[in-house]
Amino acid sequence: MWVDLAITLVKILFIIGVTVGFFAPILTWVERKQSAIMQDRIGANRADILGFTAIGLFHCIADALKMFTKEDFIPEGANKILHTLSPIIAVVPAILTFAVVPFGGQYTIFDNEVNLVISDLDVGLLFVFAIASLATYGYVIAGWSSNNNWSLLGSMRTASQMISYEVTMGLTIVGVLMVYGSMKLTTIGAIQEDFFKWGLFLQPLGFFMFLAASIAENKRIPFDNPEAESEIVAGYFTEYSGLKFGMFFMSEFIEMVTIGAIMTILFFGAWHIPFLTTTTLLGWFDFLGTTGSNILVMLIQVGVFFSKVVFFIWLQMTIRWTLPRFRYDQIMKLGWKILLPLSLVNILVTGIVILVLN
Repeated sequence: MWVDLAITLVKILFIIGVTVGFFAPILTWVERKQSAIMQDRIGANRADILGFTAIGLFHCIADALKMFTKEDFIPEGANKILHTLSPIIAVVPAILTFAVVPFGGQYTIFDNEVNLVISDLDVGLLFVFAIASLATYGYVIAGWSSNNNWSLLGSMRTASQMISYEVTMGLTIVGVLMVYGSMKLTTIGAIQEDFFKWGLFLQPLGFFMFLAASIAENKRIPFDNPEAESEIVAGYFTEYSGLKFGMFFMSEFIEMVTIGAIMTILFFGAWHIPFLTTTTLLGWFDFLGTTGSNILVMLIQVGVFFSKVVFFIWLQMTIRWTLPRFRYDQIMKLGWKILLPLSLVNILVTGIVILVLN
């Protein structure tokens, strides 16, 4: 029992360390540098320690210090309790989602079976959608509690946009469930050990629709109407500063990692290397013994998983700095008149193909 508890604690600390400790701060630098490269600029390079700039990486530390030391301003007439709670409600679901996301397979280490997922739920995919949808409350409450017209308008946009695209996103996943016959993310990942069973090949339309709906859920360009600076200042977090603003900022980047992880598990082969099974890898390192070979294969497959996540983060960044913002009516039209009917067609076609093949 104590061994299982220790393993679970290590997995929790690892996920929090990777998402909050690494990806969240480093993506603030990636956002600046990738946009600078695409726009033929230098990008962030001023923060330094003893004259060393480390290609701008010290800006991550500078940003954190700035967030911690800025004044926490609450506007007059605002609901102080809800104004304080809303950033927490927004950021916690983004982290909790990783509780059911496997970042590796099963390995035998010192005669213990180690499954690289914090909680291997049979309804893991439903858990992801249920928890992720809670973040909507944080954004809506933030706008309403700020006692600011622009913030309220941003929160109303947020509610309508996120609820609209949650419907589409849920329906795009139905095809994946039909193909793999499970809502358990570890099972879906294990099936994709066969390269030709990757979700990208079995559900190509679902892949593109889920990617579009996920970006819309995260409210990033071209779906950033809830925080459109040229229209409504900063939307739902206009009246936020300091660490509270930082939490909204951090939740957006953590959600990018979450999107990359879910896309990897459902469509991109999870932790598997194309045409290389886990058994083959274990056979290559058999000379290290059972524990040694399993540890090495585990490190390789965890590295493969996060490499794929990084690819999807790069893709989201590229889209963000390539496409212009959609008008609000265009976003609603895309969700309700294009993606929703296509997702229903995808379910129908998937069902017909499964019946024919069976």
